[in-house]
Amino acid sequence: MTKKMVPASTPKKTHDEVRAIINEKYPEILSQYKVVLLGMRGYYKRTMGNPDKNDIGLYDDAIFVLSTEAFASYNANTDPSNNDKIGRATLKTGVWMYKKGKHGISKKRPYSALVQAKEVTVKREKKGEDTGFFGINIHKGGLKTTTSEGCQTIYYPQWPSFINLVYEQMTRFNQAEIPYILIEE
Repeated sequence: MTKKMVPASTPKKTHDEVRAIINEKYPEILSQYKVVLLGMRGYYKRTMGNPDKNDIGLYDDAIFVLSTEAFASYNANTDPSNNDKIGRATLKTGVWMYKKGKHGISKKRPYSALVQAKEVTVKREKKGEDTGFFGINIHKGGLKTTTSEGCQTIYYPQWPSFINLVYEQMTRFNQAEIPYILIEE
C-alpha cells in the first residue's frame, strides 16, 4: 500500500484565524511587516500518518501567506525527509527571517526560493541545538518525496503559486525580508 503523502485539500484556516494566531503569539510582527509567513507543523497530524507523533516525509504541515492584500494556504513539509543521516536539522519553532534568493546553488539549475536572511536555530538528532546559517531554505518539494534535509518545502504543484505570490507581495511592499513564524499545531 502506498503511503499518502499529500492531503486531499490545502489547509483550511481563514485569513482571520491566521491573523489571530500570529497576533496571539507574536503581536509585534504584524505591526512591523506587511507580508508574513506562518508555518504550522503537524497541521494534518490527526488525519495523516501516525496521530501520536510528528511524521516525516509527508506534506502534513501547512504554510500560510498573509499580507494586507493577499492570503493563501499551501501543503508543506517542515521536517527533514528522513532521519537516516545523524545530525539532520529540524528547524525550531519561532520567528525566522528569510529573503529572496536561489536554492540549489551547488546544482546545475538553481531556482528562485526563500533563503535564510539571518541565523536560525535547528535541533539535530543526537547532537542538540545549533544556531547559524545552514541553508535552511523554503523551497519546492517533490512529487514522491518532500526533498528536505532540514528545509521547509512546498508541495511541487503548489510551488509556482507560492513563490510568485510571496515575491510579488514582497516587491509590492518593498520588503527585503519576510518573517517566517513556525509553530506546532
